[in-house]
Amino acid sequence: MRTTPPAASGRDAQARPGPITRVRVRELTGASGRDRRDDLATEEPLEIRLTAPDGTRRTVAITMRTPGHDFELAAGFLHGEGLVGPGDIAAIAYCTDEDLPPEARYNTVTVRLHGPIPELPALDRHFLTSSACGVCGSASLDALRDRCRSVPRGELTLSPDLLYGLPEALRLAQGVFGKTGGLHAAGLFAADGTPVAVREDVGRHNAVDKLVGWAALNGRLPLAEHVLMVSGRASYEIMQKALAAGVPVVCAVSAPSSLAVELAREFGLTLVGFLRGERCNVYAGAERVLS
Repeated sequence: MRTTPPAASGRDAQARPGPITRVRVRELTGASGRDRRDDLATEEPLEIRLTAPDGTRRTVAITMRTPGHDFELAAGFLHGEGLVGPGDIAAIAYCTDEDLPPEARYNTVTVRLHGPIPELPALDRHFLTSSACGVCGSASLDALRDRCRSVPRGELTLSPDLLYGLPEALRLAQGVFGKTGGLHAAGLFAADGTPVAVREDVGRHNAVDKLVGWAALNGRLPLAEHVLMVSGRASYEIMQKALAAGVPVVCAVSAPSSLAVELAREFGLTLVGFLRGERCNVYAGAERVLS
């Protein structure tokens, strides 16, 4: 399966969007001002298409994202929404339509399936997402009950000290955030707190999709012995994606939503919120946290 983006060169290299965009700004300090360069987190649309062996093509989603790890983002989104399973993806590539300008090609990902495009209502519901709100019209708890099982209890237990160290470990791995100050991050950690993979994006849910896509494309699902740490709040969308990936523990720097807590309690996930310094709240699954 081809999952590695090709190296850019020539005209394509100039047009291909990167994670950082440089702009000129006027900085004011008191009564004085100066012109300087500023680095911004790039936000660009990404269209995710599915194609079948018979040539059928369908757009599944258009999401606003930070360029980088686009193939993982596509794979993770499709897995989290229940549109593909293990072995369903034959190849992932950027669009090669010659009538498109290079920048448009790198904002369109085509996922080629081994079989037909699934006939699911979700395909009509998930056409447009944004970097801020997650998937519009996301699947309800009833739909999750139809396709997801509770996370097994397993042997994973975590100490408070291990939890307290996760936010700083995540922050240290945020290379683009250090330059722009404008990105969310999601980190996957082993049971001993070792970072496994970290992804950044203007959208919290996109960062999680990139992590899940990384795991899916490398044959590492389900993530039964791992912890997911996110830099913002724990929303329903993030908990849904964690459940689909088999992640038993989700930690967030900020607060969870009520529906996120409901999902965690029903499906056996551990949910930790307000993880800052040496304090946190365990909203569900406290049996996995040793105290």
